[in-house]
Amino acid sequence: MLFIPLPPLISLIPPYFHSQMMALLQLLTMGLMATVAWCVLPAVAEDSGLPVLEAEKLGPVDIVKKESHPVLIRQKRHWIWNSLYVEEEKPAPIPYKIGQLKSSQSLGVRSFEIEGEGANSIFTVDEKGDLFVTRSLDREEKSKYHLTARMYDGNKKLIEDSGDFEVQVTDINDNMPVFPGAYKGSIMERSPIGTTVVQVNASDADDPTTANGELRYSLIQDLSAFQIDTLSGWISCKIENLDRETKSQYVVVVKAQDMRGKASGSTATTSVTITINDINDNIASFTRRVYEMPVREDHSVTKEIGTLELEDRDLIDNKEPLFTIPNDLTHIFAIERNDDKNGKLMLKKALDYETKSTYTFSVQVREDMHLKADNFNSAVTSAQIVIKVLDVDEPPVFSQEIYTFSVEEESIVGNIGRVTAKDPDAANKQIRYSILDDDCPIAIHPFSGQLSTKRTLDREMEATHVFQVRAQEEPSGLESFVKVNITVQDINDNKPELAVDEIFLCENDVTNTVIGTLRATDKDDQPATFRFSLASESSNFSIRDHGNSTADVIVKMGPFSLDDPKDYSVDVRIDDGGRPAQTSITKLAIKSCQCDARRIPTRCKAGARRMGVSVHALIAILLCILTILVIVILFVMRKRYQKDSLANMKNSGEIHEQLVTYDEEGGGEMDTNGYDVSILSSACHDGSMLRHPDHHPHPSLYAMVQKPPHHSQPTACKGDMAVMIEMKKDEADHDRDGFPYDTLHIYGYEGPESLAGSLSSLESSSTGSNLDYDFLSDWGPRFRTLAELYGVDGPEYYHQY
Repeated sequence: MLFIPLPPLISLIPPYFHSQMMALLQLLTMGLMATVAWCVLPAVAEDSGLPVLEAEKLGPVDIVKKESHPVLIRQKRHWIWNSLYVEEEKPAPIPYKIGQLKSSQSLGVRSFEIEGEGANSIFTVDEKGDLFVTRSLDREEKSKYHLTARMYDGNKKLIEDSGDFEVQVTDINDNMPVFPGAYKGSIMERSPIGTTVVQVNASDADDPTTANGELRYSLIQDLSAFQIDTLSGWISCKIENLDRETKSQYVVVVKAQDMRGKASGSTATTSVTITINDINDNIASFTRRVYEMPVREDHSVTKEIGTLELEDRDLIDNKEPLFTIPNDLTHIFAIERNDDKNGKLMLKKALDYETKSTYTFSVQVREDMHLKADNFNSAVTSAQIVIKVLDVDEPPVFSQEIYTFSVEEESIVGNIGRVTAKDPDAANKQIRYSILDDDCPIAIHPFSGQLSTKRTLDREMEATHVFQVRAQEEPSGLESFVKVNITVQDINDNKPELAVDEIFLCENDVTNTVIGTLRATDKDDQPATFRFSLASESSNFSIRDHGNSTADVIVKMGPFSLDDPKDYSVDVRIDDGGRPAQTSITKLAIKSCQCDARRIPTRCKAGARRMGVSVHALIAILLCILTILVIVILFVMRKRYQKDSLANMKNSGEIHEQLVTYDEEGGGEMDTNGYDVSILSSACHDGSMLRHPDHHPHPSLYAMVQKPPHHSQPTACKGDMAVMIEMKKDEADHDRDGFPYDTLHIYGYEGPESLAGSLSSLESSSTGSNLDYDFLSDWGPRFRTLAELYGVDGPEYYHQY
């Protein structure tokens, strides 16, 4: 803590604090250090050149100055303010005075400056301190302006520092009340007095703390049903007998007025639509006192007979009628509510004209209500119902809805049971019976309805037979149907079947070794006790029957060897113990195997297997064979047809074939469209095989190198086919731009005078030909391959070239 000597400290304190400090030192000796620290702050500030905090003065204003470090001491302000108010919306064509800025200091010459909101624009001040307003103000836009004033002497030295003041804009009644819009409300009918409906609320932009903004509400029309609170705007009912059925909606007009509702205040209006909600205050009433309803006796059960119309002034949501009919008829008739909440008279039991043709009874209606109904005295709550049953021609009626009989299988039964039906009408016509299913194994007598079997029944094939019997009035009247179930009873007519897993023996099996267990099944439904035995004596095996429908196969003599070619088997006889007893004999094959120490087979001898083919497999095989035969027949017929076609073409002299040589594969004999043979005839019409459009032949390179020049040019169209072909070859040889012809692509039939005959292979045989084709070597290089194939001497042929 800093300690400062007391005398220097006191010297730093202003004179008007001396007495207080001395008293403080006498009373608070223990707080000396704190007081010294508080008092030293001005000196520290003064020495550092910082401004000193202002304090209130008890005497005149002193401005302490130093030559280099002036310090401002807190001054007591001498502003004297009047209440500055400005009335809103007051016109200001010229500025008007609203107050004066005053100070308790009297100076001969002084001036004022103001700062803040609207200073020097909205508000101005003159040298006397008079404050002026330069324009009209709106309190709703801005109700208060914050300003600051300063006063200077004649030398423009600050005498009074900033003093804050406010200019308040006083309100006038320049705004009307405003409603946000129309209102809607609702109230239940018969509501008690004072039940609120809806609250209206208007707004006024004027000052709400003055009469200009205080609103009062009222109803323009003096309605006897509703009232409004003048201050809160709540609308409530003032009667307790609101009735929706009398009037379901009200429209009231509300007025809001400022100036606390005085006549001088501004007003606004709005409409309020009030809907009266419905309650169940009316009982349902019959529209008629007597309802007559004709009903056919064949009217369907659970179907509507007619409608009992009701009148209810309430809305349908509050329409809740309850119906009552006599107790002795509740099993025949019932009343339900439909969508309109009227009564639907329903039929619960079939009517019979022959039994009763008319029903007359009363029906009551009521509603559970907590209030007394408005129409209690006028409502019709009881009505008489008259049902007249109409006679119709009805179909036969069976004595039962479903018939069930049983018959023993594998036997012809002449009397299984009877199906009976009768005509319910008074005519009582005769009934004829028939079965709809023609394949049904059951027959029926057409008039008595007695059932019998057409053939023996097999329970294992079909245990139950279900069919329909038709009953028709004679001769061709109405008909009806009934379902009949025939259950086939089981007898012991099936032989037992052996059910056993694969049985094998081991080479080292000894006597009394159990090699398998036998079981059996039976298709019959009767419980069976199977007994097992050998049908024929076996030297190697025996059967031990346990008496519980199982038996063991036991080795009688062992051991065995896989090298033994013999296959082992036993004939097992099974008796099912039924009445009559059924017996079967089954051959049981036994496989021979090598086994390990735990009698698990490691290798078994392949036994003879029976090859069998099922019926479906045989049918599939036959179909395949038949398909193959059809394909072969079609193929043979096609070949025969082609051969006949070729023969016909040969006879007509129009055979043209294609000859392909060297390594070019042709299309076969069927490829007759590969080349255009029509150019063969072009020789007779000065045709040419040249590719040049000018038709001037030019020798090809192939012809110039390999073919000797011709000494003479044959003439075409002389009837000699060979001359024509030679000419074509010559044209091709002299075509420079054409491709070398290593093959003779196109040729025609040589004619009947040809020594070589036809070159076609259609009539060639595998035995060859005895004709001499040596002359082919004279035809040039194009026929070299033909010459070699048909006996031309190779070395001599090539020797020419």
